[in-house]
Amino acid sequence: MTIGKRPRTGAVGVAAVAIAATVLTGPAAADTTPPARHQATQEAIDAAVAGGVPGVAAEARDAAGVWKTSSGVGDLKTGEPRGKNDRFRIGHLTSTFVATVLLQMEAEHKLSLDDTVERHLPGLVRGNGNDGRAITVRQLLNHTSGLPDYFADSDYVATYVQGEGFLQHRYDTLPHDQRVKVALAHPPMFAPGTRHGFSNTNDVLAAMVLEEVGGRPYEDEVRKRIIKPLGLKATSTPGTRAQLPEPSSRGYSKLFYGTQPDRIDDVTELNGSQLWGNTDVISSTGDLNTFYGALLRGKLLPARQLKEMKTTVVNPDFPISSYGLGIERLTLGCGTSIWYRDGGTVGWLSLVAVTDDGRHQLSFNYNADWRADEILPTLSAEYCS
Repeated sequence: MTIGKRPRTGAVGVAAVAIAATVLTGPAAADTTPPARHQATQEAIDAAVAGGVPGVAAEARDAAGVWKTSSGVGDLKTGEPRGKNDRFRIGHLTSTFVATVLLQMEAEHKLSLDDTVERHLPGLVRGNGNDGRAITVRQLLNHTSGLPDYFADSDYVATYVQGEGFLQHRYDTLPHDQRVKVALAHPPMFAPGTRHGFSNTNDVLAAMVLEEVGGRPYEDEVRKRIIKPLGLKATSTPGTRAQLPEPSSRGYSKLFYGTQPDRIDDVTELNGSQLWGNTDVISSTGDLNTFYGALLRGKLLPARQLKEMKTTVVNPDFPISSYGLGIERLTLGCGTSIWYRDGGTVGWLSLVAVTDDGRHQLSFNYNADWRADEILPTLSAEYCS
């Protein structure tokens, strides 16, 4: 899982904490009475709120129909409830959109996943032992490139992610390659192709390859190939816009967790360029279920490309999960296997899970970037109860 990759103790790694979370805390009051098949899921969502998450929005779809719910608050200042139809920043789920478009381009013979990064972005990935001539597009997508993570750079984090740095620079417009340059100031994590290791840098470069091959902004390709064909009316790319479209709730972060662990800041507004190609897409639980359900049912990719997307490598940091191209495979404690994508960005944590046939879907979002340990119990409640 990737949620724990953000450099803040509030977003605890799921692998380290959630596996041990076998007992849920007492549920808070829900705003609906769920069908019996979703009762355990509602209780798990309420437990996340009782555990400190401001609010949760969720939707599940299965053979019996669609169930939407929310719990907690969407605005800590006014106490307004979390909205079921909220739009929010989906974080690393953005990478599934990018991977899908790149695989569509492969099917159209516009590129090969085994092309080197150098072929499409000549001269960009060089320095400190990093070499785009030795890294393929496939290795960007399954995070076996070994490229350093720009989120591991302490100066970048202090300037744009945490504390006063975030508050001072949240409206700055950043060029797309700035985060890549930050990463390349560091040596590789490992030799390309030798193991899996998550790096946000891979996602940014994959979007840059997409843009280079498409010959126009990556956002335009995502709109043309995914958003419009599927009618995703709540899904958008922000560009440099800092505000969220309505309806939406506020997003919260513990920017000062090191010195003021109980302080919570409203981080809803953030220049979208700082998240470009990596965590910038805005969507809703309903749109995410539509997208991932269509993807797993083969509506967006030919059989060969879908098989490539679902070809996984072992994730040594989370052994019960394996990493494909923009999606991951997870075997829950009850033995049920699902495809999923999780991820956070400043102020938000999101997850989508889908059965192999694409017909049972669950998506949910926290308007906070902490308590990731509550996520696995929610998945288990939906797919194991």
